[in-house]
Amino acid sequence: MAQKTPAKTLFIRLSQREPFPRHQKSAIERNLRLFAGDGWCLPEIVYVGISGKWSYLMSYFWCVTHAAPAWPQTRSGGFATPERRLIFDINDLDETLPAPWEWDVKRLVASFVLAARSNGLSDANGRDAAVACARSYRRKMRDFAAMDVLDVWYARLDDSDFLAMLPQARKAVAMKRIAKATARGSSELVFPKLVEQAGGQSRIHDTPPTIFHGEASRAAGNMDLIRQTLAKYRETLAEDRRVLFDRYRLVDAAVKVVGIGRVGTLCGVALMMSGADSPLFLQVKEANASVLEAYAGKSVYTQHGERVVQGQKLMQPASDLFLGWAIGPEGRHFYIRQLRDVKLSPLVETYDAEMLSIYAQACGWVLARAHAKAGEPWAISGYLGKNAQFDQAMGQFALAYADQAERDHAALRAAVRAGKVEVQLEH
Repeated sequence: MAQKTPAKTLFIRLSQREPFPRHQKSAIERNLRLFAGDGWCLPEIVYVGISGKWSYLMSYFWCVTHAAPAWPQTRSGGFATPERRLIFDINDLDETLPAPWEWDVKRLVASFVLAARSNGLSDANGRDAAVACARSYRRKMRDFAAMDVLDVWYARLDDSDFLAMLPQARKAVAMKRIAKATARGSSELVFPKLVEQAGGQSRIHDTPPTIFHGEASRAAGNMDLIRQTLAKYRETLAEDRRVLFDRYRLVDAAVKVVGIGRVGTLCGVALMMSGADSPLFLQVKEANASVLEAYAGKSVYTQHGERVVQGQKLMQPASDLFLGWAIGPEGRHFYIRQLRDVKLSPLVETYDAEMLSIYAQACGWVLARAHAKAGEPWAISGYLGKNAQFDQAMGQFALAYADQAERDHAALRAAVRAGKVEVQLEH
């Protein structure tokens, strides 16, 4: 996870792997179960933010809910469409699974109260942002319910739409960030940072502990396994994408440690080069069963990489050109996409009350679009109604749930101080 505030990182090392039954309710057990699911085996190490509450919040919410009448998620930011247009939308769907739509809304509004607290803003500011998010969701859902089905699928919030939401005084900074993010292709930007020359060959530069190669003695065998996995991945691409993929050859691959949501999984980055030695970086991420399966039922897709890919295609207005899946060594499930394709992350940790509210409205907008595309907008809109009762209820819920997150955070810190869990603190 990219930490947004100066904070220590907690590695909880468990003495043994054991499932937590559903009836256990203590704060510590509830926190740990967020990373494993009721009745699942916990990994040896759980990775959470401990001293920065925004870091802890991201840990806390990462695996809680990703839900809609059809597919869910609520992490949003800027990324490029295959046509190279910058849009603002949901960009993390690793746990996506059909489930109740309100789970996503509740998860989303609660995050704004905790973000406000982390930024030193008042609870009133956080509640206002949560209400603004819910209001935006309700109003846009009503708009989508009245639209032609095809128009809903075409709907998107692009950079010009987002800029129009900003006060004039804030537009210059936003436009500068957008221009920088879209000036060059992501592979061109990443190449100097990730690649070194060794013996006249391009090679991914080791930057442990986040990026590293496996044992040198197994390098040739590992590359063969990666080639086999990529060949299976190629078969999941559309025919025109296969033609494009075939223009590149595999040069190198390395393990890449990613954020909280993928701890305990195998993730990596592959360096591909075209005939003209233009780089393409592919991110390979392992996909396990969604944490929602214990509550919403199993996915119709037995291959969890395919579950992620199909959910992403359904929830987003446009998805990555190289999005596909494969079964790799030891039967592991993976999905594959470009690494950092014109990614523009919101600087939530810098937001004042006004900007937090604007960002909340944008998140409500894109979540409504995703739910309208994947679910039944007329049914959701009819339930929400025309007045502000839903908006205010979500504001109250956000405060209550943020309080619970604070209590759990305090309990986790107390357990660390009491030596109930073995930890390593990383500054």
